[in-house]
Amino acid sequence: MTPILLNCMGSEHNEFIKQHVQVNNPYLEGMEEDILYHFSLSNRTHNLPEMFGDIKFVCVGGSANRMKAFAQFIHQELQLPGNPKEITDICEGTDRYCMYKVGPVLSISHGMGVPSISIMLHELIKLLHHAQSRDVVVFRLGTSGGVGLAPGTVVITDKAVDYSFRAQFEQVVLGKVITRSTELDEGVASELLQCSSELQNIPSVIGNTMCTSDFYEGQGRLDGALCSFSRAEKLEYLRKAYEAGVRNIEMESTVFAAMCRVCGLKAAVICVTLLNRFDGDQITSTHDVLTEYQQRPQVLVSHFIKKRLGLIV
Repeated sequence: MTPILLNCMGSEHNEFIKQHVQVNNPYLEGMEEDILYHFSLSNRTHNLPEMFGDIKFVCVGGSANRMKAFAQFIHQELQLPGNPKEITDICEGTDRYCMYKVGPVLSISHGMGVPSISIMLHELIKLLHHAQSRDVVVFRLGTSGGVGLAPGTVVITDKAVDYSFRAQFEQVVLGKVITRSTELDEGVASELLQCSSELQNIPSVIGNTMCTSDFYEGQGRLDGALCSFSRAEKLEYLRKAYEAGVRNIEMESTVFAAMCRVCGLKAAVICVTLLNRFDGDQITSTHDVLTEYQQRPQVLVSHFIKKRLGLIV
């Protein structure tokens, strides 16, 4: 199949989409009702502008429990009224994703892998569009395998790359390969790196993130149920990845970057490394250490949000 490269939209359109979150589907306007099935929401049965019109920051992550914990954490960080333990799941009508609204922040789970996060992103972007949300920044918070980095390092993604280290995402549509760019917002990444320098115990770098379709063979692990390569081949591949600027590996960043870019959303991927893949494949740190590592992207993004809201100088 011959790839089709989708270029960015014109400058006039880009100026417009800075104001409102845009969709790139002409058929949506003609629909009497848009059912966001996996969120258990609809633009006909719910007043989406009233519910979500004030959203400025969206934080997404794989684990439902982790995103609930983040919602409670950001509730405390923003010093909002009420008991953070009493915040409710907006998507309680479905078991696919969870969603929590905390002031101008939306915290949503996306599951594991490109298919799961892409479904969530389609409905999230439509939700923000129907809600007439403006100037939204979207963050993916997660964990990852490090490439040449010490465990606990936070990687702020420059470009999300595929298995060949190309900054692109390929989607098969009607039998044709659609190729979209996966570059992320440089300004947001730089701002996040500056925020990390203002915090203690949040070692951070900007680097490329490789997205794979699998946790085991796709990431060159030797400990899966299947393994079709040698240890030497694995290390050679990781070396090539490092030379291409890859500093971590996960399973969602390319589609996240591509979809946010097409719809004019400023976005960032912030993932902590749980191990250095040059040293091994299995995660051996203690539960307490892993818990502290997983909190680092949350602390960093919280600092970013509080600075944007003028709560800290």
